[in-house]
Amino acid sequence: MIPYGKQDITLEDIEAVVKVLHSDFLTQGPVVPSFEKKLSDYTGSNYAVAVNSCTSALHLACLALELGPGDILWTSPISFVASANCALYCGASVDFVDIDPDTALMSVKKLSDKLDKACKEGKLPKIVVPVHFAGQPCDMEEIYTLSKQYGFKIIEDAAHAIGAKYKDEMVGNCKYSDITVFSFHPVKIITTGEGGAALTNDCNLAEKISTLRSHGITKDLNKLENSGNGAWYYEQIDLGFNYRMTDIQAAIGVSQIDRLDNYVDIRASIASFYNNFFESTLVEVLTHKYDRKSSNHLYVIRVKNNDAKNRDGLFSYMRENGVNVNVHYIPVHTMPYYKNNDTSYDVFNNAERYYSEAISIPIYPTLSKEKCLFICKTVNNFFLK
Repeated sequence: MIPYGKQDITLEDIEAVVKVLHSDFLTQGPVVPSFEKKLSDYTGSNYAVAVNSCTSALHLACLALELGPGDILWTSPISFVASANCALYCGASVDFVDIDPDTALMSVKKLSDKLDKACKEGKLPKIVVPVHFAGQPCDMEEIYTLSKQYGFKIIEDAAHAIGAKYKDEMVGNCKYSDITVFSFHPVKIITTGEGGAALTNDCNLAEKISTLRSHGITKDLNKLENSGNGAWYYEQIDLGFNYRMTDIQAAIGVSQIDRLDNYVDIRASIASFYNNFFESTLVEVLTHKYDRKSSNHLYVIRVKNNDAKNRDGLFSYMRENGVNVNVHYIPVHTMPYYKNNDTSYDVFNNAERYYSEAISIPIYPTLSKEKCLFICKTVNNFFLK
């Protein structure tokens, strides 16, 4: 079975882990700060804080921006549930903004219209979380302009998008956001096994996230209420969590980030191959905008529904023929937990139509051209049979 995504672990990655295993620190050592510096250097952000998952990064980003009860967070319905759950962890509520039907990214027009209505009703969001779906950055400059008009903060959910560019600048530089979060799950562009990071240009936000990831504890003399107690002394100054990344995980990240650009280039080559093949077939692909570079975390094709040939039929056919396709994503607002929480959501027609048509086919750096051709021909055979 050809997986839809797969990590690439090299001898250099293994040697980096072995070096940590032979060192004095398996966690809370020097490798995590090294990884954080590499992330900042690569993206152009001032600060990076590594954590144990992108979900943790989203949670801490919300807490650092002081999201809480009575506040509202808006995000895309076409995302993994973590993009919305992070608000609920903070006691806030969640709403969604429909997508652009061509890109599956948050629609700026829908966002603008919803903000105008919310402003009149006194229900503006405190935070908006645009999701860089499949690796393509959202329309961040336009969203940033709206944030200045309506007074909300921005967290870029770039779980799919490390290595991507927006207007010739790296995603993660936080030019148009307060915080950007990355994921290092094995199917992402680079991996640390499990892991994530929050990036920002604000030193206060970075310090807050750093403290919260480790139980809210500090040894910083400038923050202690009682000083002069010895080098062993620490204080809990906030209610934090154990969201730390280990040095073992960070070692993989330090090794992998050196290959990040190569991984993105390979994914772009596979996406180009798919684009050329599907240009004259019955499937549609997502539109990519000219002023940005996708990291191509996912490659999504869309099957227009009809009685004979639909997405569900293609899904079954592909798996029956050895291709482990997937669907990204089930709209979050349709999940039982969200449907049963007494919140009345708008109808998100674009998101629900997209979900009924979308299927993710394999894309990862070690996917051979022979397998890419097999995948394409299998898709085509479904419509010819």
